[in-house]
Amino acid sequence: MKIAICDDEKAIRQQIQELLEKEISGVCPELYETGDSLLAAEKQFDLIFLDIQMAGADGIETAKKLRERSALKGEEEAILIFITGIKEYVFEAFDVAAFHYLLKPIAEDKFREVLCRAIKELEKRKKKQRRTVFIKTRNRSFTLDADSILYVESRGKKIEIHTAGECIEAYSSMNEMEGQLGEAFYRCHRGYLVNMAYVAEYDSEGITLQSGERVYLAKEKYGKFVKAYMRYLRNEVHVDV
Repeated sequence: MKIAICDDEKAIRQQIQELLEKEISGVCPELYETGDSLLAAEKQFDLIFLDIQMAGADGIETAKKLRERSALKGEEEAILIFITGIKEYVFEAFDVAAFHYLLKPIAEDKFREVLCRAIKELEKRKKKQRRTVFIKTRNRSFTLDADSILYVESRGKKIEIHTAGECIEAYSSMNEMEGQLGEAFYRCHRGYLVNMAYVAEYDSEGITLQSGERVYLAKEKYGKFVKAYMRYLRNEVHVDV
């Protein structure tokens, strides 16, 4: 999960970071002191904690620009949680579709409640955005839920798509499948693409999946795979409820 904290008070930035670290395993939020610096970063976030009263672009102005940017790029809008010391400012937040707000000083119980609601909303969005891949076999053409794929194996001019229930022989190349499947899959060997959601363990010679199946891991790709897998785990949501 990609999270940003934007507040001109260092103590508030640190407090929110500490509260996040207590609730979400492996979280690594990015910290910004001003709305201008957040906008200049030009990064896409899933969740943004945004102070309303700041020098330069205030929270409301920053939020409007973020919304405009998302619309132009066709990106999913970030969940915005506003932070303010003055309750009256909260009503302005509704103009930019704020998810919720937190009043300073931030109470830990309230923070936890709002964060849990935000995470549930992100999970709903993720389910709606399930990716599918187009598959062409000898007898038919159809779409397949990418999350159902354990790994893909190269078989000459064809590929084998391994799911929990079947093995599908299809007409495609590994490069084409890699492009369709995206970052949740890793090209661990020239002949294998593995879904990192199903990785159980790994060593320098191979990757064992939760199904017990094992796929090759090229020695020269071991270091890059470990980094990619750690990055994948950090971006997944693990909340202690």
